Amino acid sequence: MEAMQQAAINTVGIKRIGVLTTGGDCAGLNAAIRAVVRRAAGHYGLEVLGIHQGTNGLMEDPPRAEALTLSMSDAGLLRAGGTILGSVNRGNPFAFPLPDGSLEDRSPLIHAGAARLGLDAIIGIGGDGSMRILNRLMKTGPFPFVGIPKTIDNDLGATEYAIGHHTAVEVAMEALDRLQPTAASHGRIMVLEVMGRDAGHIALAAGIAGGADVILLPEIPWRMAPVAAAIRQLRERGRNFALVVVAEAVRSAEGETVLAGPAAPGAMPRLGGVGASIAHALEEATGAEARVTVLGHVQRGGSPGALDRIVASAMGVHAVDLAVRGRFGRIVVWREGRVGDAPVEDAAGEARPVDPAGDMVRAARGLGICLGDQ
Repeated sequence: MEAMQQAAINTVGIKRIGVLTTGGDCAGLNAAIRAVVRRAAGHYGLEVLGIHQGTNGLMEDPPRAEALTLSMSDAGLLRAGGTILGSVNRGNPFAFPLPDGSLEDRSPLIHAGAARLGLDAIIGIGGDGSMRILNRLMKTGPFPFVGIPKTIDNDLGATEYAIGHHTAVEVAMEALDRLQPTAASHGRIMVLEVMGRDAGHIALAAGIAGGADVILLPEIPWRMAPVAAAIRQLRERGRNFALVVVAEAVRSAEGETVLAGPAAPGAMPRLGGVGASIAHALEEATGAEARVTVLGHVQRGGSPGALDRIVASAMGVHAVDLAVRGRFGRIVVWREGRVGDAPVEDAAGEARPVDPAGDMVRAARGLGICLGDQ
């Protein structure tokens, strides 16, 4: 009770909070924005400004922002996918790409934009790259920042859950539920490629929940021989189909990273296509017909599931409480069913990949799922 009373005191005299979303979109962002508005405006009586297009909105003259009011934060926003504020996932402001190919430090424009808007605190909702940039902005000028983690990959350090992950897993699980009957009808291997740039959390969780026979993760090097053997064993037991889940960062059977195409200026290389590569290799190794489904951005869109709404709401409330207490440079985290906070460096400094010896991998092996290494 004492902690709750302390959290309800505006100890640093904050009057205006800015909120922005940055990095790739995901389900649950609007739920977090809604929670910030309802806690800040409804409980503390603060003014909330929504900043458009992430940090890019602060670089514009005038800055792109709008007032967010309680009347805008009804339950409809809780259910809405994407982000009403827009987002960007390219263009590091400390090395912003120009048309001629050169790079420019535009971070002073962000500091100037925040000052022009009169922001006493800034709540940024983003992933690891975004958190590194926002934390650096706080260290290079006046930028009173509190972070909320979001990433469908769920690979941020310090927090067990990030906004968007659970809905992405639900989408992938539903895809497996839909692929299974057609796989059985035609006696095929169905390969489902899911997102996961640096970590295989989506593939592992969805594969377990969706009854996959094979799950291939970037954290566990795989070989074709064990995978082909697992599929042949299914046939020997009378099964005519197999479900294979592949994270997009998994290497091909030849050990190569598969890219969807060249990256846009200022953006990271786009992964994609490893599912098709593995499906082709499986056909050659097993003689069975294989088909591939690539979920791609389907995992990012749509209405958030219940857990993402709950986590996003709790995180949004806690972020405002941190701001009014002047606890900047912190990121909200979810651990053991409770919301808390940690230094931003703990979340953005080191990625949280799938633990090859962890409980989830142990569960997958215990269920007889082949991970390609044995």
